[in-house]
Amino acid sequence: MPYRRLPKTNQARLRSLRKAVGMGEMVNLYELSYSYKLWEDAKGFLTRYERALFENKQCSEKQFSTSKKQQEIARNARMYISHFIQVLNMSVIRNEIKREQKTLYGLDPENNLVPDLTGDENLIKWGKNIIEGEQKRLLQGGVPIYNPAIAKVRVHYDIFLEGYNNQKVLQNSTSRTIESISELNKEADTLILNIWDEVEAFYAHLPIEEKVNNCKKYGLIYYYRKGEIEMDDNE
Repeated sequence: MPYRRLPKTNQARLRSLRKAVGMGEMVNLYELSYSYKLWEDAKGFLTRYERALFENKQCSEKQFSTSKKQQEIARNARMYISHFIQVLNMSVIRNEIKREQKTLYGLDPENNLVPDLTGDENLIKWGKNIIEGEQKRLLQGGVPIYNPAIAKVRVHYDIFLEGYNNQKVLQNSTSRTIESISELNKEADTLILNIWDEVEAFYAHLPIEEKVNNCKKYGLIYYYRKGEIEMDDNE
């Protein structure tokens, strides 16, 4: 004997609700296999649920699209910051810049390696350090570093930082839609369970095959145990 199982995914919930609500729009309501009150509740909820899923899809797609662009922007900013630090270290080695002035940039005077720039947090930290450090050194009468000039570094850093902040906004928006859907799913599961209970009760007097086929029209999902022969199933 087949057994039913509640939907486990958002799309499966959506399909079940659309079928149940759709049946109420296809038949006279007095012929509906579950209560009119429950149909009204499901119809109103379905609109909210569809809107929430659509908003989540939009947020996710926009986040993914901007993420790919942001990776390229971050790569450019990382390259300019790295090159600036390398030129700074070479200037120190050539005694064009005092070694102790590297501390203005947050760099170890005795270490000529480029710090770890992987990850957005490191890129934000060292971009800020380098820009502020160059300004401090120039205020002390130092000669500007060129190729790349700090102005060029700042342009790419600012573009990266703006994109990073925008990504955070999009991530928060996506997270909010996911939380909203999670809450709606609780209501969806309750509605679906109530509809299924009423529909099954309505067709309880029928032979099992006829009962299952009628219930499926309302979105009920049935599974068959190993060895059972499936009835006519369009799922």
